[in-house]
Amino acid sequence: MEEERRIRQHPILGVQNEGKKVVTFTYDGKPVQGYEGEPVAAALKANGVQIHRYTAKQHKPRGIFCAIGRCTDCVMVVDGKPNIRTCMTPLKEGMDVRTQYGVSDRPFEEQEAKDHEM
Repeated sequence: MEEERRIRQHPILGVQNEGKKVVTFTYDGKPVQGYEGEPVAAALKANGVQIHRYTAKQHKPRGIFCAIGRCTDCVMVVDGKPNIRTCMTPLKEGMDVRTQYGVSDRPFEEQEAKDHEM
């Protein structure tokens, strides 16, 4: 598991993730690892993921910002459900986490192609 992006010892919070179970989950179809119970956003950050979603109108990238569930910049599609605040969602074994495009897990190009087929 990628460790260099994690704080192992914190002067106020103490030792981090000691004794916690390492779990595997998928991010956009790729297997990645994190610690069970940590916020999904923290596990993604530790794995180098910066972008969690793209805005609906201007397709601008967004990632973790407030980390307390208020700003919604970290929303993603988790286990098939859109708009899940990943900074507040505990990581579990086998979770399927996908980048959110507007309110979908399909890139905008695929969404537009599907709209034109109708």
